[in-house]
Amino acid sequence: MDRPTTLGHVHLKVRDVDRAVEFYRDVLGLGVTERVGTFAFLSYGEHHHDVALQEVGTDAPRAPDRGVGLYHAAFEVADAEALAATHRRLRERGAEVAPVDHGISKALYFDDPDGNGLEVYLDTREEDREEWRGKNERFDPETLVE
Repeated sequence: MDRPTTLGHVHLKVRDVDRAVEFYRDVLGLGVTERVGTFAFLSYGEHHHDVALQEVGTDAPRAPDRGVGLYHAAFEVADAEALAATHRRLRERGAEVAPVDHGISKALYFDDPDGNGLEVYLDTREEDREEWRGKNERFDPETLVE
């Protein structure tokens, strides 16, 4: 095949790499594989890194909300329990979370401490057998597990 077949990693710029490492470790379960200067490389274990974090300083400006660029990086969970647990960890940190039911997935949208957009989602296409038709309805993640 003459084209890439796998997304290798996401590289994010952050103001404070230690704060970002703690967030990605505690909320998303990534582990640090290497630290080099202002860089930290985090992984779920199969690759050297799934996320690269680069510290750019505390005075770095935030990207404009309506500018062109990456909207968010998305992380998939295996089941409803993992999605609900992620929601609880985010709420415990005081993070603003937008839970959205797309019909084909249930997603949590939020920002990391530096304003980088993130999504954690559960793919529900197998159970719902739906095609995405633009559905974007709020849902309560705590009702996923009873």
